[in-house]
Amino acid sequence: MEDPALETLFLPIVSGASPWPSGAPVLFLRARAGAPLREIQSSDLVCEQSFKPDADALTAAGLTSAAVADGETYPLVLVLPPRQREEARALLARAVRRAGTSGIVMASALNTEGARRLESDLGALASPVHSISKHKCRVFWTQPGRTAGESELCRSWEALDAPRPILDGEFLSRPGLFAWDHIDAGSALLAESLPDDLRGRGADLGAGFGFLAAAVLARCPKVKALDLYEAEARALVLAKLNLGKTEAKAALDFLWHDVTQGLSRSYDFIVSNPPFHEGRADKTALGRQFIQAAAGALVKGGRLLLVANRHLPYEATLAACFRIVRGVADRGGYKIIEAVK
Repeated sequence: MEDPALETLFLPIVSGASPWPSGAPVLFLRARAGAPLREIQSSDLVCEQSFKPDADALTAAGLTSAAVADGETYPLVLVLPPRQREEARALLARAVRRAGTSGIVMASALNTEGARRLESDLGALASPVHSISKHKCRVFWTQPGRTAGESELCRSWEALDAPRPILDGEFLSRPGLFAWDHIDAGSALLAESLPDDLRGRGADLGAGFGFLAAAVLARCPKVKALDLYEAEARALVLAKLNLGKTEAKAALDFLWHDVTQGLSRSYDFIVSNPPFHEGRADKTALGRQFIQAAAGALVKGGRLLLVANRHLPYEATLAACFRIVRGVADRGGYKIIEAVK
């Protein structure tokens, strides 16, 4: 798969404008696997990636990755910033701090995902900033120097990623997660529509910061165990904190996992608000894969409770995987479907 931002990120190194440091490891924040990494010795690169599918791709490419990288400072810190601005600012600020007294911070983004804005943000932390444009992307880099990582702006931006209370303190969340500062209408409708007779061992696929799982535990006292599956480690940390405040007696497990790769455990019920897009909102492959993973993990007679945008055509996949499929609710552009294996 093409990754223009990753290709563009390495242009200053390939051109010699900013050579690869020798004799010391390089930190790569939000690292992604791809052609530019094939020539790099794995020992030269410390990859940090909190999104499980990308972390798995790095591992498959022979690179070691972690949700949070260890170490102090590096001579070069590479960054592929996310789209959400507060999250991106926090990542750039951390990159500046990890570059230490003489390191370089180098970042790249698509023009359509705010490359110029991100370059400006890096310039606010340290200057001068150099840049190259290619592949409808922009790579920009700077050498922050000794004091940039200690500035008040750097500290305040890095703190933007810290867990913060939302909904009058009911949950902790952070920028960049799905619906990070509110409960999205689809999840709210599914929580409202949950039957109170769910029992046994269940799972929440794509659990986010734990809202839907908390609703299951509050509404369904016969649930004995609940597994939360989440591909984004930054969300899973918060789910543990949020569910730790509940008084439910169910056994909880928190799994950093790519649901599209299938589930290894069996369940009496599954709830899910699956992601439905891959770059464009009309692509439904992820949602279909979530449905198929749920069908494979449910016991006979097991139930799937699913929320989806009303226009998404999941019915054929549901009919192929389940014995009974019925609509439970339809409101505000969302539909709730119950399917029985």
